[in-house]
Amino acid sequence: MSADLPRTSREIRLAVTPDGLPEAKHFTVAETPVPQPGPGEVLVRNSHFALFAGLRTLMGTENDGVPLPPLRGGDTVIGPAVGEVVSAPDGGPLRPGDRVTHLLGWREYAVLPVGQVLPLGDELPDPVAYLAQGSSAYGALTRLAEVRPGDTVLVTGAAGAVGSLAGQIARLLGAGRIVGTTGSPAKAGRLVAELGYDAVVVRGTGDFAEQLAEAAPGGIDVLLDLVGGEQLAAAVDAARPGARFALVGALSGQLDARRGGGSAPAEIDTYRLIVKGVSVRGYTGGDHPDVDAEWTRRFGGWLRSGAIRFPYSAVAGLENAPLAFQQLVEGRHFGGVVVEVFS
Repeated sequence: MSADLPRTSREIRLAVTPDGLPEAKHFTVAETPVPQPGPGEVLVRNSHFALFAGLRTLMGTENDGVPLPPLRGGDTVIGPAVGEVVSAPDGGPLRPGDRVTHLLGWREYAVLPVGQVLPLGDELPDPVAYLAQGSSAYGALTRLAEVRPGDTVLVTGAAGAVGSLAGQIARLLGAGRIVGTTGSPAKAGRLVAELGYDAVVVRGTGDFAEQLAEAAPGGIDVLLDLVGGEQLAAAVDAARPGARFALVGALSGQLDARRGGGSAPAEIDTYRLIVKGVSVRGYTGGDHPDVDAEWTRRFGGWLRSGAIRFPYSAVAGLENAPLAFQQLVEGRHFGGVVVEVFS
């Protein structure tokens, strides 16, 4: 261990299990000794970590089947992070100074088994870009919905961390018209002006199904759904024959204070699914282990060529993560949210 290391490390813990949606008051900043790696473990100094809405499910009461452990009062919060190796086992694949990514964000220093740490390659021009949440959108649009040239694609929740990349990905895969949904007129303007969406339906400003029919008068060929609820129901009505639906998220239920974070009931017209021959499939990354590497390679090329943008809100300071997460849940951010721990 380096003599230059501090004696203590800060981390964000869930102070109490929230009753409803998490707010900044449900978290606390704790100071602990810098963790000591054991055999086969590495010590990482985190530089940045990403916030993601799915944390609400981990903190809620409905998390059966979720591939990450639930969070309860006293637990240190987790999330995708990038950082620098401080200490690593002799003869292993990592060395001090290596840049890596892992899932123990929300803390200054993390200890993990070597097998749970991935070295950053040179595919992406900026280490922070490894925190982009586009892999699931890319996988859903290439493995499930299989975007075809000229398709009309609908992305629900288009201004979030996944949606803000999904529309751009669909365009790069050949889609002819991209329609998004969001809850803010200001975000709708940015989706069109900055990210190339052709039309955006703003939730809460009129009948949603009617607005969608105006935004996609010929119907939709592909749905990348991050919301569920009435937006999924409206997409069924708007579907063209043979439309392909890829369900990636269910924010209508996850971010509903009346629910436990792990369910999102929706009333949809199954008869329309049948007569239109619509396919509906859920996407999970674990079913497509080849996607991450392919996405990273293509994302890097698109970033370097200027073909894609990675929109995110930068939050300085570990201690500001709880408020930033509350704001994410409230829909106050555009794109992803990345917390800078150390510059």
